Amino acid sequence: MNAVTWDQRERIIALLAEASADPDVRCVVVTATGRGFCAGADLRGAPSSAGDRVAGDVARMIRLGAQRFISAVLDCEKPVIAAVNGTAAGIGAHLAFACDLVLAADSARFIEVFVRRGLVPDGGGAYLLPRLIGPQRAKQLMFFGDAVPAAEALGMGLVNRVVPADELSKTAREWAERLAQGPTRALTLTKQLVNASLDVDRSVAFAAEATAQEINMTTRDAQEGVASFVERREARYEGK
Repeated sequence: MNAVTWDQRERIIALLAEASADPDVRCVVVTATGRGFCAGADLRGAPSSAGDRVAGDVARMIRLGAQRFISAVLDCEKPVIAAVNGTAAGIGAHLAFACDLVLAADSARFIEVFVRRGLVPDGGGAYLLPRLIGPQRAKQLMFFGDAVPAAEALGMGLVNRVVPADELSKTAREWAERLAQGPTRALTLTKQLVNASLDVDRSVAFAAEATAQEINMTTRDAQEGVASFVERREARYEGK
């Protein structure tokens, strides 16, 4: 069920950082093989620690582990699509919700499983869910830990689109190709503006927007976009 081990988490974080730095990467798709998307964290994959646990150890583990994992998705400088093929539970659900766009197979389901284990949601869940579906619904999912089928998740606003399971890969590729042909730097700046918008007031958001447009206008793609409009032709973006 693709439970995330310590080494897998580190590998995904590294891949997202590489995607940010590589101009040839224009979009990222996060998906899985098998019948599950991600069943959560596999604590057996964590490095063993010597001695007794002391105050601060768990907070440090969460900060450097689950939170860093989710931040890597939110901070990736390319559009990130989640193609959820099956169950996404715990940190697996938060991995999907952190992505910029979420496609779900009709067989997918999302579970805030933490309460079933007597745990507080981590990996950014209490940050992400209220911003996606509001605090009341977020509390409902987190208090009860019920499985949310794909169709219900769509109605809540947790996913962008639900497709038959056998069409998930095809649809994800189509979306990725559309994004990969777009003005990558503009998309990156747009992602950063939207992600920050709920944490700042209007004056800060407007200042960030103006700065982002200033930066964006120095890119080749922005110049190509304006030129294509003037010349009445389709734009050819390079991601630069």
